[in-house]
Amino acid sequence: MTEPTQMEARAERGARRPSPGSLGARIRNIVKTRGFVSQAVFLIVVAILAVVVWRTAEENLSRLAVKSGYSFLLEAAPFELGETIIPYRAGDTYLRAFAVGVLNTVKVAVLGIVLSTVLGLFIALGQLSASPALSRLCRGYVELVRNVPLLLQLIFWHTFLTKSLPSVRQAFSPIDGIFLTNRGLYLPFPEPDPSHPWIGLAALLGIALAVAVVKLDRRALLREGRTRPTFRRAAIALVLPPILVFLAFGAPLTWDVPALKGFNFRGGMDISPEFAAMLLGLTVYTAAFNAEIFRAGIQSVPKGQSEAGLALGLSKGQVMRMIVLPLALRIIIPPMANSYLNLTKESSLAVAIGYPEIVRVANITLAETSQAIECITIIMAIYLTLSLLTAAFLNWVNARAALVER
Repeated sequence: MTEPTQMEARAERGARRPSPGSLGARIRNIVKTRGFVSQAVFLIVVAILAVVVWRTAEENLSRLAVKSGYSFLLEAAPFELGETIIPYRAGDTYLRAFAVGVLNTVKVAVLGIVLSTVLGLFIALGQLSASPALSRLCRGYVELVRNVPLLLQLIFWHTFLTKSLPSVRQAFSPIDGIFLTNRGLYLPFPEPDPSHPWIGLAALLGIALAVAVVKLDRRALLREGRTRPTFRRAAIALVLPPILVFLAFGAPLTWDVPALKGFNFRGGMDISPEFAAMLLGLTVYTAAFNAEIFRAGIQSVPKGQSEAGLALGLSKGQVMRMIVLPLALRIIIPPMANSYLNLTKESSLAVAIGYPEIVRVANITLAETSQAIECITIIMAIYLTLSLLTAAFLNWVNARAALVER
């Protein structure tokens, strides 16, 4: 009885499907062709408008005797930048100055994304805590921070760090070799050694081993139904390779300790108040939004999933880590991607407190060269590239976390 029914259904669908020469098929072909033609015409119109705008701007700039083009990027930049990841000094090219700005933007954005995610998760768990005091405190944090403009928070943190902390001569030193002043935080830093690249490779190997341990333990849990000390095993896999390589090279570790020389500290590593204020502001502000995303995602998981995990003998922490959060990620990742994109673009507000990110470098370059269109297009291209890369990575993560339909 089942076979004839299926054959009849196929025959009926085939009868309903229009033949290639039927009126319905011709209409669909016409609609598809018109859609393609309309999109092509739209792209051509946009390209023509872009060329017209560019030619008009070029003619007006030449009429006003204003230099145009991007050749200025290879000229010497006469200004210094307060904070650089790569070596830079006055006299280097504008292109190198823009590279410094891009790296500073990426540095504050990546660190802000990581720290705001961790802080947001803790705030979300605090809101869901059984303790009324902790829950209300975390809720108050979210409501307060979300309703204060980010620019105002950045100015507050910068003013606090530069005005409230002691001067260089009266630096606060909680531990020998660490100095906190209104010019920044100065920390000891290891001196370069030929073994450091090998230790770095060993650290990457440790990260790969830790990820493998987590995946194997998760598969064992699903297959055998028994838990393993995943955190301890992953921590050992993470730190063991670099420690072994470090010991194999004879434990070469010499610290470059900052010392007061003249009007400031020299040596070691320093964290400027501008960078610290920017990172604090972005982290605290974005974490409030991330906390709401985490809270909504966790509360969307049915309580039956948690009860089932507890019935299997898992602790509350294991239930949250192994069941609730993996299920909630499918809801958390899409809005979190938007939050990360906003954080990256909001890093442009650093120009208000003097942190040398891409917008500040472009503003200084504009003042020196008067090439406004070029500087603005460079800013737009850089932020567009960063946003597309961030979105592509998070789309990949979202695809990996999505449920696979069978």
